[in-house]
Amino acid sequence: MSELEESLYALQWNNNMSVAVITMISYEYILQLEKEVKFVWERQWSVMTYLYLAVRYFGILVVMFCAICDGIFLFMQWGFSVYSCLTKVILIWRLYALYNQSKPILYVLLGLFIPIVALYIAVDVFLWSRPSAISTQEVILTPNIKYCTAFFHIGPMLAIYTSIPVICYDILLVVLAIAALGKHLKERKELQMKPNTYIVLIVRYHVIYFVLNLAVQIFSAILWANLSTEVMNIVLLFSDTAPFIIVPRLIIDIWETHANDSCVHVSTTFQDCVCWTSPPPLEEHDLEVCIESIDADNIS
Repeated sequence: MSELEESLYALQWNNNMSVAVITMISYEYILQLEKEVKFVWERQWSVMTYLYLAVRYFGILVVMFCAICDGIFLFMQWGFSVYSCLTKVILIWRLYALYNQSKPILYVLLGLFIPIVALYIAVDVFLWSRPSAISTQEVILTPNIKYCTAFFHIGPMLAIYTSIPVICYDILLVVLAIAALGKHLKERKELQMKPNTYIVLIVRYHVIYFVLNLAVQIFSAILWANLSTEVMNIVLLFSDTAPFIIVPRLIIDIWETHANDSCVHVSTTFQDCVCWTSPPPLEEHDLEVCIESIDADNIS
């Protein structure tokens, strides 16, 4: 193909992927709207409610700007970093609750999280915000066909190296979640009780998020390679949709599970809440485990 034909082909792929991204995000929003109204707008808000609204609507905003260049291109890159930090805050908050609101766990996770935030800021400033590192250019194919493209002036190694601490932190989060589940399963086995549905669900979602984030980090590194137009756009389609669809779902699905569970109302340190276990006979150890499990509004 000639240079003009290659440019038109790439532009067509880009336009098709943009339509696909907007369609998928819009369809997901419509699917989850009824649940959102029920579990967010019609109930008292908690910390997790604010976090859900942040990842839900800020994520939609970032996605809608994914195909726009220049100043908005910078917003998109910074937006991905902010979104990633928000998802980690959600995981930290839930781990804090899984460990019975352990202050040492919270302080350690927040202490390690601050350098991760600083790393995101440094990368976004050094890699995306400096004209000497990246620039955008308007390409004119014909008087009626114009588009913007980005040119990177720094190699991929910086982005790859800086992703390592982020992945290590994600590994720490998922290991802590699995450890909490292992302890819970051992205790339940000794009591000859079924595992707490909520704890199993939240650990499962920690693992899903870890796999998702690892895939995004790998795909982000792959984008620096000299990929074909088709492969590059498919990778971008995944990176621009999967995190913004899955993360809000992981929150609202837990709310839905909680709403459909017939439970015993108990009082916790913070406020009256609903237990995630529903033992047929209300025995003393059942109620004790229920009280120790989790405040629904603090982790859901």
